[in-house]
Amino acid sequence: MTREAAVERTTRETSAKIALRVEGAGQASATTGLPFFDHMLEQLGKHAGFDLSVTIEGDLAVDGHHTVEDTGIAIGQALAQALGDKAGIRRFASAIVPLDEALVEVALDISGRPFLVWEVPVPAETIGEFDTGLAEDFVRAFVQSAGLTLHVRLISGRSPHHALEAAFKGLANTLRDACAVVGASIPSTKGTL
Repeated sequence: MTREAAVERTTRETSAKIALRVEGAGQASATTGLPFFDHMLEQLGKHAGFDLSVTIEGDLAVDGHHTVEDTGIAIGQALAQALGDKAGIRRFASAIVPLDEALVEVALDISGRPFLVWEVPVPAETIGEFDTGLAEDFVRAFVQSAGLTLHVRLISGRSPHHALEAAFKGLANTLRDACAVVGASIPSTKGTL
């Protein structure tokens, strides 16, 4: 079974091209115009074991919000398409991920019901050209488009870079585990997700 998708999404603010392969080798590349965000997306693909290619051109002269949010929407759409009816997936996963002084807890349900709890209170600052507040915008858009229930909680940490990177790595680990094929049926008593 090959679970993969390609999404092209164009608005008046952005133009995005996403290629995602769930059973990949962790080959990830991102070109968004926001180097720190590229680094986070590459962490996401690498640690999920996905092959992920992200190319987006956005109105960065305005700010990074449209670029970051639209990237989340497009990657979420690609994941939803790649998983199809979700037959056989593990569905649930959780992880606690450290990065130096930062420790993040992540719990995921590929439920078909989008819901996000984001408890990652990092200081508002800019890492390179990336506004730390945009991380939640990306995750919220991704969760909405992919149909995920996701809880992310910063347990400890002082560096916004480390906290956000641990959050992205935690998301990646839970995606890898929750997307794993462990059976043949749809993992729901309703018969659909």
